[in-house]
Amino acid sequence: MWPSLSPFLLVNPRSGKGSPSAEELAAEARAVGVETHVLQEGEDPAKLARASMGDVLGMAGGDGSLAPVAEVALERDAAFVCIPFGTRNHFARDLGLDRDDPIDALRAFANGAERRIDVGRADERLFLNNVSLGVYARLVHRREAHRRRREAFARIRAWAIVLTHRHPLGITIDGEAVESRLVLVANNAYAVELPSLGERERLDEGKLHLYTPGTDPPERVGESFVVGAEARRLEAAIDGEPDVLETPVEFRVEPGALRVLVPPAESG
Repeated sequence: MWPSLSPFLLVNPRSGKGSPSAEELAAEARAVGVETHVLQEGEDPAKLARASMGDVLGMAGGDGSLAPVAEVALERDAAFVCIPFGTRNHFARDLGLDRDDPIDALRAFANGAERRIDVGRADERLFLNNVSLGVYARLVHRREAHRRRREAFARIRAWAIVLTHRHPLGITIDGEAVESRLVLVANNAYAVELPSLGERERLDEGKLHLYTPGTDPPERVGESFVVGAEARRLEAAIDGEPDVLETPVEFRVEPGALRVLVPPAESG
């Protein structure tokens, strides 16, 4: 079915919502000729992708699982396939995929249409959706820290931090001081009602959108930004995953850098 392609798919079993299971999804992929590996605890998806011979690399997982494999695809100019297999699947939604049907997304391996989309960089760290700094990033860090204990309590505690945290971050954007408790850098424009995010109409605008609610202007558009802070290190959420960034952070966009395959019906 793929005379000139070597498709390789990684499945993150910790992202899935239960139906289908990771093993069921892997079996479906193997049935149509895709070499598939279900990640085990402690395995590095980027390392496994680099070790593969795949010239089409896929990741089945949530938003935070995608970028490491997309990075490898970009390095070798391989095509990337997103299989929605997480909780929110924002990137899959913005690609036009059915977020609730990972089996259908496997069609991209067989006869997918190619799209060129932008990627963002926070220094050298690739992101597909967005990077947040400040109180929303703190929310993500605290929620992750409490995730294994009490999910409901963790959510309440995290939102309490957002509502009560008043310590200024000393943020600068391209050297200009900005009084905001939240900075969000997005790869292409969102319909935004902060701290929630809507959809992106485009993934190929070639622009970053930087949002700082409560400031004038609340949104900046450009190909790059340098974000500084009083602290040398800032908690961040990169595609929804907790991380820490050294400041100042250079954000930039790489227009049309990533080749993405989508099922034919989603090619437009």
